Amino acid sequence: MSSVLRVTVLGSTGTVGINTLDVIARHPDRFEVFALSCARRWQDLLEQCRATQPRFAVVLDESAAAQLRQALQSEGIGTEVLSGAQGMIEIAQHDECDAVMAAIVGAAGLEPTMAAAQAGKRVMLANKESLVMAGQFFMDAVRDNGAELLPIDSEHNAIFQCLPMGYRAGSKPADIRRILLTASGGPFRHADPDSLGDVTPERAIAHPNWSMGPKISVDSATMMNKGLELIEASWLFEVPVDKIQIVIHPQSIIHSMVEYRDGSTLAQMGNPDMRVPISNGLSWPERIESGTDPLDVFSCAALTFETPDPRRFPCLALAHAAAEAGGSMPIIMNAANEIAVAEFLDRRLGFTDIAALIDDVMNTMDSIEPDSIEHVKDIDAEARRVAATRLTGLYRKEA
Repeated sequence: MSSVLRVTVLGSTGTVGINTLDVIARHPDRFEVFALSCARRWQDLLEQCRATQPRFAVVLDESAAAQLRQALQSEGIGTEVLSGAQGMIEIAQHDECDAVMAAIVGAAGLEPTMAAAQAGKRVMLANKESLVMAGQFFMDAVRDNGAELLPIDSEHNAIFQCLPMGYRAGSKPADIRRILLTASGGPFRHADPDSLGDVTPERAIAHPNWSMGPKISVDSATMMNKGLELIEASWLFEVPVDKIQIVIHPQSIIHSMVEYRDGSTLAQMGNPDMRVPISNGLSWPERIESGTDPLDVFSCAALTFETPDPRRFPCLALAHAAAEAGGSMPIIMNAANEIAVAEFLDRRLGFTDIAALIDDVMNTMDSIEPDSIEHVKDIDAEARRVAATRLTGLYRKEA
């Protein structure tokens, strides 16, 4: 690894990617942008290339990649433009890259994130689906190739910070009685469950504390994000799901807690700003300025905690069921959720039908044990096909 950390940012035009570039820009003596990527938003990627002059830029959509290539050439910017899934994999495993911020949302992030682990990189994991879909394969790749895995989701990074210094993700921590995984409760924390059928996409993505993309914001509103994070935490910290408790903490000041057998509970606190966990991942085991304001404890009038209401958040029970079933069920659940959320955002599915569709697909498909990443991808594709089939005539409505 060079003295300056050369960073590839997968999903650089999303919220985590933008905040990663903000932290990097504050420390030009420590970090260098090696490569950037996005799915289609090539104009945003062009602005980032102007600012950071990366060696590579990748756009998943080939026509958008061609537009970016032409724009960069016309401005005399020497960034090489690649396209497609293979381009994402190439920048994730490139010999000259030291660290990869894995910030692609959803199943699309699995292959390049896995490639980074197999190449022995520092993997800063913000793509929870890599562990939800392929937990054993991913953790094996980290261990077998000497990769360094650092969690970036605020909750998992908080847990990581509350574990003993020198702890490595994937090593079973000693003396833990319980992990308390916090959740804001989203915009419908106090909503009457019977009223949620009328929720619009605009209301669902209006998160009270965090600035996130549409898909993650909807997952927060249904609390499916906590279900995914439950499975992710189990793999990261080798803790069974029955030792992980989800706690609604609406202030989003405590980002998670670790309870030890001696009665101690350690908590990581801070303002809700993704630059804190990002800076931790970039600089670990050191700490650097992140750009966020320090927490003013005197302004925290009260910190409150609640148990999630299962009627209001049925997706949590589905995630628990998927985790307990194991095998391919988390893959099936995640695929059905991605289809359902996309349909909801396009106004073709009701908010409460998100959980109904996921439940339907999980009950339609049997859980099997995947034997390879290719098998994981096949199961994911089949679950999406089943979800699309079940949508027709059952849940889909006129936009």
